[in-house]
Amino acid sequence: MNISALSGHEVTNVGEVASPALLLYPHRVQDNIQRLLTFVGGDATRLRPHVKTHKLGAIVRMQLDAGISKFKCATIAEAEMTADAGAPDVLLAYQMVGPNVGRICALAKRFPETRFSVLVDNSESLRALTQAATAEMIKLGAFVDIDCGMHRSGIEPGDAARQLYRELCDSPGVEACGLHAYDGHIHDEAEAVRSGRSDVAMTPVEAFRSELLAEGLPVPTVVAGGTPTFPMHVQRPWVECSPGTCLLTDAGYGTAYSDMEFVPAAFLLTRVISKPGGNRLCLDLGHKAVAAENPIANRVRFPALPDAVPLGQSEEHLVIETCRADEFSVGDVFYGLPWHICPTLALYSEAAIVSAEGEVSERWPILARARSITV
Repeated sequence: MNISALSGHEVTNVGEVASPALLLYPHRVQDNIQRLLTFVGGDATRLRPHVKTHKLGAIVRMQLDAGISKFKCATIAEAEMTADAGAPDVLLAYQMVGPNVGRICALAKRFPETRFSVLVDNSESLRALTQAATAEMIKLGAFVDIDCGMHRSGIEPGDAARQLYRELCDSPGVEACGLHAYDGHIHDEAEAVRSGRSDVAMTPVEAFRSELLAEGLPVPTVVAGGTPTFPMHVQRPWVECSPGTCLLTDAGYGTAYSDMEFVPAAFLLTRVISKPGGNRLCLDLGHKAVAAENPIANRVRFPALPDAVPLGQSEEHLVIETCRADEFSVGDVFYGLPWHICPTLALYSEAAIVSAEGEVSERWPILARARSITV
């Protein structure tokens, strides 16, 4: 992605939008949804997009309208938001522990038209889920979470995983949905390298799936991958693909994975609040307005100011250096493309919605940024 060449994100009524603000462009989201469908040849059943990036029921409904019916999420709040938007199939790709076991059961009772499933990677968690679901007289789905190389969670393919899957198939209150394998450790920029590493990660998963099927156990599907390996998983007909960041995309993914051609659908609106001299501008874009987990050089990009060098950032301020500083005045507007949109969006309680004509006329509350909505 040539960030300096990006255009079409300017807001016509910018004087009515307080900064810092999260700008969302639904027409660009639609473009990215269509791009997803193009990857899978129009077969929406191959897709289970992650909602963690956008956390918005409106975007879930846009995908439902496009024929996508299965979704993936990471929190109880995201699961509730997705079900409330009308999704018939929601995978909460997280292992339920403590009170969250009861919370997912409460969601299943509140939204009986939605099929909820979760992850398990050990017998203790499976038994807790089984006991709770049985007590509430509901049926939950469960995927065995396979560690395919990230070593964050999951169980490696092998005898222990096989025994766990057998136990899942025999457990009351839960239904065996298949396997889940997240390869978040694969994020190489070169497509050929990503593809090779993806093959290495998924070969034992495919072999394990075949072993389970040969034993006569049901393995309805395998949910795998994120945005970086999405194009590789499309080539595996036994995989449900779960990209997420590409629905909005960001400077980090746009720079690393230009082969995917998704378009940025979220920007940050910021203003110059001071000119401290020395070719410096101070913007109202601090830690509370853009994700700060990366080094300061990789937090935000300004398409209209490609030479900008970030010098310092605090809670409410971002100081940048540019040889063009004298061209700007206090109050001038910049549009920033966040390096990592997922945690950036979670900093905002609402998104300012930009029409195709460039006008902000409504705002969407980002309810699922919270840890809980109603349960």
